[in-house]
Amino acid sequence: MATEFSVEHDGVTLHGEQAGAGVPVLLLHGLTATRRYVVMGSRLLERSGHRVIAYDARGHGRSSPAPSPDAYGYELLAGDALAIMDSLGIGQAVLAGASMGAHTLLNLALKNPERVAGIVVITPAYSGDEALERSRLARWDKLAEGLRHGGVDGFLAAFGTPPGSPEFARTVLTVTRQRLSQHQHPEALADALSSVPRSRPFASLADLEHLDLPAAVVVSSDEADPEHPEALGRAYAAAIPGARLITDPPGRSPVAWQGSQLSQIIAEVAAETALAQRS
Repeated sequence: MATEFSVEHDGVTLHGEQAGAGVPVLLLHGLTATRRYVVMGSRLLERSGHRVIAYDARGHGRSSPAPSPDAYGYELLAGDALAIMDSLGIGQAVLAGASMGAHTLLNLALKNPERVAGIVVITPAYSGDEALERSRLARWDKLAEGLRHGGVDGFLAAFGTPPGSPEFARTVLTVTRQRLSQHQHPEALADALSSVPRSRPFASLADLEHLDLPAAVVVSSDEADPEHPEALGRAYAAAIPGARLITDPPGRSPVAWQGSQLSQIIAEVAAETALAQRS
C-alpha cells in the first residue's frame, strides 16, 4: 500500500507517495505531467524489493505553486528533490526521471553526487545549445498562454496536431488532455511552462562526462516523440561514462511509455548500484 506525504520546502508544499521497502528509487516526472507519469502506475519496483518515492513537482499535480512565476528553474527543482530525500531520511537513492525530471536528476547528480547511487535518464530534451534552446522558447510561451487563457482546450489548440497517423495523433491528444486534467493549479503550470525551458540544468553535454555511477538512457524515435529527439538521447548516453542506451524495438510502442519495461530498467540500474557498493 502506498502512503502519502507532504514536504514543505522553499515556500512550496510538495505532495507525494511512497511504497515498498529496499533500495530507494526516486521518480521525477516531466513538464506538465504528474508523479503517476514516470512508470505509468506500474508496481513492479515495489514488488521486487525497492522503496519507491514519487512526488508532484512544484506547480504540478497537487503540489502548490512556486512563490513567484519564475521560480521553477532546475536548481530549485533539484533542491526540492533533495528536500524530499532529507525529509524521508534517504541518504542516497537511484533517480529516474523523464524530460524535465531527467534534467532535474542530472543537475542533482552533478552537484550532489554523494546523494545519487544511479540514474535512469528518460527522453532528455535539453541540448546544451544556447541558440537552439532560445529558438524553442516561442513554442513554450505559446503553450503557456494557451493554458493560461483557454485552459486545457487552449493548451491543445496551441499544441496543434501531433505528427504521425491520425490514430496516433488522437492517442497523443487524449493522453495529453488526461494528463493536464490532473493539475490543481493550472496558472502555476502555465508559469512552469514559461520558466522551466529558460533554465539550464547544466552548461553543456560535456558536463555529463563527470558522472561516475550506473546509468541508463531511454530514448524514443523521432516519429513517436519529436520534442525529445532520439539523436540527442544517444548523445546523452555517449557522454555519460558507461551508460546503457535503451532504444525502441522496431514496430513496438516506445519503451518510455511502458511502465513495466521502465521499471525493469530502473531495477537493473538499482542492482548495479548494489553490486558496486559491495565491491
